[in-house]
Amino acid sequence: MSGFSLKDHLFNRSKVEYLAGLFCSADSAFPYRRFVGGVMRQLPERELKQRIVLIAENLESCLPTNFRRAAAMIVAALPPPLDEHQTDDDFGDFILAPLGEFVVRNGLEAQHFMLSLETLKHITKRFSMEDAMRSFLRQFPDETLLELKRWTDDGNYHVRRLVSESTRPSLPWSGKIGLPVEATLPLLNKLHADRTRYVTRSVANHLNDIAKTHPELVVETLAHWRSLAKQDQAELSWMMRHALRTLIKRGHPGSLKLLGYNPQPKVDVSHIRLKQSILLPGQTLEFSVKLTARRPESLVVDYSIDFPKANGKRTTKVFKAAKLTLRTGESLTVIKRHKLLAKATTFRLYPGLYKLTIQVNGQPSQAVQFSVQ
Repeated sequence: MSGFSLKDHLFNRSKVEYLAGLFCSADSAFPYRRFVGGVMRQLPERELKQRIVLIAENLESCLPTNFRRAAAMIVAALPPPLDEHQTDDDFGDFILAPLGEFVVRNGLEAQHFMLSLETLKHITKRFSMEDAMRSFLRQFPDETLLELKRWTDDGNYHVRRLVSESTRPSLPWSGKIGLPVEATLPLLNKLHADRTRYVTRSVANHLNDIAKTHPELVVETLAHWRSLAKQDQAELSWMMRHALRTLIKRGHPGSLKLLGYNPQPKVDVSHIRLKQSILLPGQTLEFSVKLTARRPESLVVDYSIDFPKANGKRTTKVFKAAKLTLRTGESLTVIKRHKLLAKATTFRLYPGLYKLTIQVNGQPSQAVQFSVQ
């Protein structure tokens, strides 16, 4: 029995036929059969991102060679925009991703610059175009940033979100763009007060990227935003926690203080227990630990797992456990279950000795070992 295939779920015959149908609705002369046949002959053997390129390549043989005419046909073929009454998690249909690839392959030239960006702006209201935008940020950084600055006032929240998402230092599934943080912070300063979670989530993720290289700058930026009081207090608090998540795991003092945690908590950590110390990939590691406060404390409890790697070296990943408040002398036992994924997307489990370490307000404390066979 085969498992779930993301590439087959996102790019399959039904999706390709849907895309072809969109173009036929815009122009009855669009070669539906040739396009679908050309894609499907090679689609099964391609990986996910390769499928995006494959579909764009086949569009090149079916759309006008004149980019202005091709761009007009793409815009005419687009489905209705995504529901503007939504506020989050409305990414769109992946089958539209090849349209961005087509624009990059055929419109990444100075003579087509504004037309290309306007076309991506239309598409992003149906499917997010941050990967395609990054090609223009690399090729025309100043011009693209100037246009993105205008987009921060756009009435469509998908366009506003694209401003932050496309300029992130480290975007998953996309290459680096190498922009200095000074170039993107003015955009975030404008977008941080947005009323749409889809936008503010991107802003927070953008700051989390910056925090990995400029932690003090991120803390200063968030403190400044709080002083401006332009964003709803509850939403800004959420943004701050989300933006500082990596720094909190690292025990960064300024981040902890900004969120109301003491970097040096007076807490006793004891009685760490494993339900079992020998596990197999796919099983669940269950542990408990007792915390006792020697003064009133707000605590963020994390745990790290030290993994063996295939080359004999080791790596550590930090995970969230709990947030709690204790009075002087109060004790609480935290219980956590952690699934040891047999086929994780970012790492693989290897047999050997592992180490579990409890962190309280970023400070490593009690540790215990277990093994995976």
